[in-house]
Amino acid sequence: MGSTVGEVRKVMDEAYPPHLAESWDQVGLTCGDPAAEVSKVAFALDCTQAVAERAVAIGAQMLIVHHPLLLKGAHSVAADTPKGKVLHTLITNGVALFAAHTNADSARPGVNDKLAELVGIRPGPPILAKPGPARDKWGVHVPAEHAETLKKALFAAGAGTIGDYAECAFEIAGTGQFTPLPGANPTEGQVGTRYRAAETRVEFIASRRSRPALIEAIRTAHPYEEPAFDILAMADDSDPDTATGLGRIGELPEPMKLRDFVQQVADALPVTEWGVRAAGDPEQLVHKVAVSSGSGDSFLDRVAGLGVDVYVTSDLRHHPVDEYLRAGGPAVIDTAHWASEFPWTSQAAAIVAKRTGVEVEILDLRTDPWTMSTHNNQGK
Repeated sequence: MGSTVGEVRKVMDEAYPPHLAESWDQVGLTCGDPAAEVSKVAFALDCTQAVAERAVAIGAQMLIVHHPLLLKGAHSVAADTPKGKVLHTLITNGVALFAAHTNADSARPGVNDKLAELVGIRPGPPILAKPGPARDKWGVHVPAEHAETLKKALFAAGAGTIGDYAECAFEIAGTGQFTPLPGANPTEGQVGTRYRAAETRVEFIASRRSRPALIEAIRTAHPYEEPAFDILAMADDSDPDTATGLGRIGELPEPMKLRDFVQQVADALPVTEWGVRAAGDPEQLVHKVAVSSGSGDSFLDRVAGLGVDVYVTSDLRHHPVDEYLRAGGPAVIDTAHWASEFPWTSQAAAIVAKRTGVEVEILDLRTDPWTMSTHNNQGK
């Protein structure tokens, strides 16, 4: 069963909405023709030269990765530059490249949910939640006999959707009043004379991004020269446990010693030379856990105030961790960046396979840059 690059992109964008990406990120289609046919999609964490060549070798027409190849500005993609060689390898062989990065970190399910499940917790609230979709509550006054026509136009412009329900609205009967001034061209009433008539107030909820379209719909479908309506910005009422955002917080089924939990994390994640290291009392009992895939030391201060027992992340640095621990922060577990994020590829591959029917393959190349580790034989 086949698909197209554009159709696979749509599935990925639905699963990992681009608007969830951080402002500095570069996600989406890096190269490839959206109309090109796809029968096989490869998945990896990074698009290295070896990964690009493997994608070509297995006959993939599309490669989906987590880390964007062109995250930072590039002034050349000549074939004799590292990134240029990768792109030329893909384009020459008809392989599209797509990246889902911080949008996949924040999405539910996403990279952080996969990490949370692997280390043994149910993914709960994010460490840093994204605001829920901005919504407005509207009220529009219209002559009763025109209410249905106006509602139809409003619904077509994006009004009245709440969860799995469409065309949601509430109506209140009342009396409208106005006095047309010189220069007015009233649909009802006369200039200089107060006019009163039965009207209906139509209330509904809509996404804030629909404001321009809804205002245009009101002015087009409303019978009055100057329609009366109001817009109230709604507070964010997202459920914290299901909110999108970076990191996850959850609890182990039963408390365990830190040393045992560190081993559980090591056993759950892919093997790397970096391994898994931790800071804290090995005998301490841990129950509440925070995780953040990839580089997570920017969350150390926030984690210290969450009431967790341990924080699992990657790329931790000496000074930030030292200061954090001396300030009383909970135990930390430092994993390899690649190991904390690579498991996401199985999640993304399953979504694409289910929704498009194309063949998928996870490239098992370990793109973690560290290839050796050792210990000082003089130490104990």
